[in-house]
Amino acid sequence: MKLSVRVLEARNLPAMDLNGLSDPYVKLQLGKQRSKTKVVKKSLNPSWEEEFSFRVDDLKEELLVSVLDEDKYFQDDFVGQVKVPVSRVFDGENNSLGTAWYPLQPRNKKSKNKDCGEILLQICFSQSNLVDLNFANHATYLSKDGDVGIESPRRSFSGTSNSSSPARQEEFVLSKEDKSCAQKTFAGRIAQMFNKNPECASTSSTRGIDSVELPENFKPELSENKSEDESSSGNFEEMMRVLESRGQGSEIPSKLSGVLLDQLYVITPPDLNSLLFSPNSSFPKSLADLQGTTELQQGPWKFHSDSESLKRVVSYIKAPTRLIKAVKATEEQVYLKADGKVFAVISRVSTPDVMYGSTFKVEVLYCITPGPELSSGEQSSRLVISWRMNFLQSTMMKGMIENGAKQGLKESFDQYATLLSQTVNPVDSKDLGSNKELVLASLQAEPQSDCKLALQYFANFTVISTIFMGLYILVHVWLARPSPIQGLEFTGLDLPDSIGEVVVCGVLVLQAERLLGLISRFMQARRQQGSDHGVKAQGDGWLLTVALIEGSNLAAVDASGFSDPYVVFTCNGKTRTSSIKFQTSDPHWNEIFEFDAMDEPPSVMDVEVYDFDGPFDEAISLGHAEINFLKTNISDLADLWIPLHGKLAQACQSKLHLRIFLDNNRGGNAVKDYLTKMEKEVGKKINVRSPQTNSAFQKLFGLPQEEFLINDFTCHLKRKMPLQGRLFLSARIIGFHANLLGHKTKFYFLWEDIEDIQVAAPTLSSMGSPIIVMTLRSGRGMDARHGAKTQDAEGRLKFNFQSFVSFSVAHRTIMALWKARSLSPEQKVQIVEESEAKSLQTDESGSFLGVDDVSMSEVYSCVLSAPTSFLMEIFSGGELDRKVMEKAGCLNYTFTPWESEKGDVYERQVNYTFDKRISRYRGEVRSIQQRSFLPDRNGLLVEEVMTLQGVPLADYFSLHLRYQSEDLAPKSKGCQVKVYFGIAWLKSTRQQKRITKNILHNLQDRLKVILGAVEKEYTR
Repeated sequence: MKLSVRVLEARNLPAMDLNGLSDPYVKLQLGKQRSKTKVVKKSLNPSWEEEFSFRVDDLKEELLVSVLDEDKYFQDDFVGQVKVPVSRVFDGENNSLGTAWYPLQPRNKKSKNKDCGEILLQICFSQSNLVDLNFANHATYLSKDGDVGIESPRRSFSGTSNSSSPARQEEFVLSKEDKSCAQKTFAGRIAQMFNKNPECASTSSTRGIDSVELPENFKPELSENKSEDESSSGNFEEMMRVLESRGQGSEIPSKLSGVLLDQLYVITPPDLNSLLFSPNSSFPKSLADLQGTTELQQGPWKFHSDSESLKRVVSYIKAPTRLIKAVKATEEQVYLKADGKVFAVISRVSTPDVMYGSTFKVEVLYCITPGPELSSGEQSSRLVISWRMNFLQSTMMKGMIENGAKQGLKESFDQYATLLSQTVNPVDSKDLGSNKELVLASLQAEPQSDCKLALQYFANFTVISTIFMGLYILVHVWLARPSPIQGLEFTGLDLPDSIGEVVVCGVLVLQAERLLGLISRFMQARRQQGSDHGVKAQGDGWLLTVALIEGSNLAAVDASGFSDPYVVFTCNGKTRTSSIKFQTSDPHWNEIFEFDAMDEPPSVMDVEVYDFDGPFDEAISLGHAEINFLKTNISDLADLWIPLHGKLAQACQSKLHLRIFLDNNRGGNAVKDYLTKMEKEVGKKINVRSPQTNSAFQKLFGLPQEEFLINDFTCHLKRKMPLQGRLFLSARIIGFHANLLGHKTKFYFLWEDIEDIQVAAPTLSSMGSPIIVMTLRSGRGMDARHGAKTQDAEGRLKFNFQSFVSFSVAHRTIMALWKARSLSPEQKVQIVEESEAKSLQTDESGSFLGVDDVSMSEVYSCVLSAPTSFLMEIFSGGELDRKVMEKAGCLNYTFTPWESEKGDVYERQVNYTFDKRISRYRGEVRSIQQRSFLPDRNGLLVEEVMTLQGVPLADYFSLHLRYQSEDLAPKSKGCQVKVYFGIAWLKSTRQQKRITKNILHNLQDRLKVILGAVEKEYTR
């Protein structure tokens, strides 16, 4: 049984707040079932208009309706309550109490406030229960003995089970588990009700055998209800046609916060919609069997009485998991849009039986849109399933609930996608590639002759009037006689003789000037016709192909009421220009533009529409648009209409029809090639991240699959208060994410959005670390403005990042990526020249691999009797080198030969393993050494960068060493050796002092052994 309660409004509520008003809401409770309405702010006569449904297990229960006042910082205040026994509703006329005002009572008699106001409620049993009760009433009449009337309904149900559907039988027949309860509630109450009515009892006794005819009259009602259910399921297509005729929904609903499935299938959108949501479809039942779901009940689709929306209710029992027992879930599915091509269904899932289940609902959006036409001629559909949490009440367990729901939905829809792929073929990426060639091959620019264009362009009032005036003057000259010379005239100079002639001459000059201007514009436009159409791209990498189809409702800026539009596409500093279309507001181009291959995928493409106004006049912008490849799915770009922005474009609602394709013809080596190029810029090895890491990065910021993570750093975002998080760097974006006690801060912006990057001096709040200040261009990165520290008068956002564990590595990586993406070719050339000059200076001074960025200190110094040339034998790769390193505890010692880098600078790689007496972990060492002369060439300098593996916390740091050997005066033999040491911390740890002390002590011991062995070998 279902009890329906509609909370309408309240009046004359007492003021609970200091402002003389209240923020009331209503809580309803029946047994263990609870619900609540929305909060009406600042009102003593609130209106809610909300309906709730409760399951009734015992007629002795009471419905408790409480009105409370919401308090933001303290416990909510109690206003009043009313208790309604369920039996009172059952005994009412038509099992309903109707719509009535109920006085609110205080919680106890000691309350000072006796007048608590009134609430308007509508309480009744739902219509389905009325049918059940009527059926029970007829079954009771069939009983010959009133005492047997309790069991009669069950025998009557079983007797008609063959003629009724299983769903009806399940609806009317009481389960065995509820038999005892039914005897006390249902049938007992019914028998009691009939015993109270003497007329009914006498009527039943006098009618005798005639009363047996009642169920025969009742059977047609059952069959009629059954036929209605069947017709509702069979008329699903008719309901879709009704929605299509209504034009329900003007726009496609946007995706919710999380995406569960995004896939193309070889099926039409109406067929996919029928497969997923038609009552006759076997897909939901197959999915229930796969997921272990039981008691699946799909209600019929019905139009809601208060609106034009189509709704149904689906209930089932979810299979138990390791952590959660089997729970009952109810879905309310509503069609948001159904126009024959696009279908959108929102499903609101409630699970009140789970812990905190009354505080939230899960919303799942199914969106079906047409996909690109395949090479085989078949039509495809795109299915996007997204979700979000809708919290009805605030709770401290919000984060835990979201994570649990996310994990459960992911597992469920993985099975959903698997079953759907087995039922309908997903679109293969090869078909999409061939579809591009098919689409582009079908586009052909309409050939237009010069004569036709000239006739179209010059057929206007200006040209016709000028020609008429010219002919008129020629006829006048032919008919008129020469006038005598007078005034200031002389032979060969004929001046106007009146004001009228002056005006006529001026008009003729202006008209001739306008005509010449039109001719010049036409000639220049014909030269520009199809300037970049059909030009093939060159190179390997990311290829961007843009097909310009047509325009719609472009602004008219010419006196003729039309314009001469052309389009300019700009991407990664390269432009492509379309042909000019004369005197039209709805131009058709059908032109194809290809951009040369790019090393990294593009971020944005700017589209600008201009009106051609001659070769020397400034072009008028008819509108502009920006296509963000990071926020748009590549499959959506295959065929789209983009609205233009700008005053003229928005006033006319101008649009462009484009087809965009982005492909990578370099294959899987594109990422490695890009990282190799960035390694040279950064001066540090960049490892390729795992697919799992890249996938998590893409989901975190909602990025497409081609985006890959380059590096990430722990840092603080400086706003009013520093916020610790992680800074993520990729080829196209820089993003920040933090999670502080469940409060998440997440944003990203493009490298192209950055105007300038500066390094501010360290402060006390930055814990001694320099601050990276990023200034964005005016009006850019507005989606990330909640992470900006300030915004200047010009609208430029400024972001402050500080407290990096390794500032030098982070700064070099950020600068390298920014230079690669956002700078113009001229700026890049200038920076390359400056960097080459700087590298030449650093080579002469001997700096290497960013050693200068690490704080170095002298850890060992001594004077050897051996000269520098003999000391350098330990770095030569000879016998002495191997012998000394083995004596110092280096096993499996291998090295590469010295190779010249620049001039007198040589480099090699060294690998070895520590002996057990040096390190009980027997860690592996990988080292890069660089050898060069001192500036005065009086000695040698060896710089070394060491990375450890197989040692705890080895990925937290790298070791930097500098060996400096300088020969003594000619009279003195030997050399002076100095060793400098530093640690570059890649990650933060509390054990920094302990690790530094341990490494320093071990290093000093090894240096004594190595240099002592060199001294002994020299003195032999």
